[in-house]
Amino acid sequence: MRQEDFVRRHQSEWIAFEHWLDARGQNAKQARQSRREWQGLGDFELPSRYRRLCQQLALARRRGYSPVVTERLQDLMQRGHGLLYRTPAPRWRRAVEFLIAGFPRLVRAERGCMLASFVLFWLPLVVIFAAIQWKPELSASLFDPMQLMQFENMYDPADPARKLGRDSGTDMAMFGHYVWNNVSIGFRTFASGLIAGIGAIVVLIMNGIMIGGVAGHLQAVGHGDPFWRFVAAHSAPELTAIVIAGGAGLRLGLALVAPGQRRRADALLEAGRRGALLCVGVLAMLVFAAFVEAFWSSIAWIPAWIKYTVGGVLWTLTVAWLLLGGRDRAHEDAPA
Repeated sequence: MRQEDFVRRHQSEWIAFEHWLDARGQNAKQARQSRREWQGLGDFELPSRYRRLCQQLALARRRGYSPVVTERLQDLMQRGHGLLYRTPAPRWRRAVEFLIAGFPRLVRAERGCMLASFVLFWLPLVVIFAAIQWKPELSASLFDPMQLMQFENMYDPADPARKLGRDSGTDMAMFGHYVWNNVSIGFRTFASGLIAGIGAIVVLIMNGIMIGGVAGHLQAVGHGDPFWRFVAAHSAPELTAIVIAGGAGLRLGLALVAPGQRRRADALLEAGRRGALLCVGVLAMLVFAAFVEAFWSSIAWIPAWIKYTVGGVLWTLTVAWLLLGGRDRAHEDAPA
């Protein structure tokens, strides 16, 4: 093939490849921000276009085309190689990017299961709380007298010197206890979805009843103020993480019961992979909640308005993160 025909046949490909490199290959942040407006070569096409360019360069050299053609192709090949084979971002950075953007995108992708989990958890919580305000004796059917006495002692407004929500223990020791307790609840909520989803449903409802029962009893007996000051801050990441773990568990159960057009094993494998990624974010949320609970929530002398303000800020940030995180950038679902 003559050089003129070769250039005429492939010129449009080279121009498109060059325009992509100029517009999107220089700054990754700007490329993510402008991806909706970009009308040229699709990002997913770049690897195949790069391979074609390498083949065209080899042909041009073998056929003895002029340096004008071979040098242009060599330049495009080197720029494409530098982009495709550059050193990946450090793992810690990729993990942070996943938590900031990839995790909330994954939560939104499972919005149906997350909404069901939200209802299964919050509806029993609100109903049992309201029922105990109407009939305080209902709390005795949920907890034995020793448990009720322990709850009341932990949030006794007549004892302002003690730390809220605990009988004893240093902040660091309680941090470890809260991490273990929170993570175990989250893991049980997720893993119970393997029982055809019924396990996740039961765990979500029971958690809602227990939390609503404790809150309802303390409010009914006049210990509501220290209790609400204690839970105001860490409740946002902790309760939201339980709902997300429940949604991941429901997704497992749904894949087991209704795999659709796929084999049940394949559907379960995919649900397990997505559930594992969701659990990474849930773990981070629960560890953060445990930190806030141990080092902030238990402080009794901080005024209530400060506690509630911090709690409101954390609830706002949690909701905004899950609703808006990752909307302006294309991240991988995996953190590594």
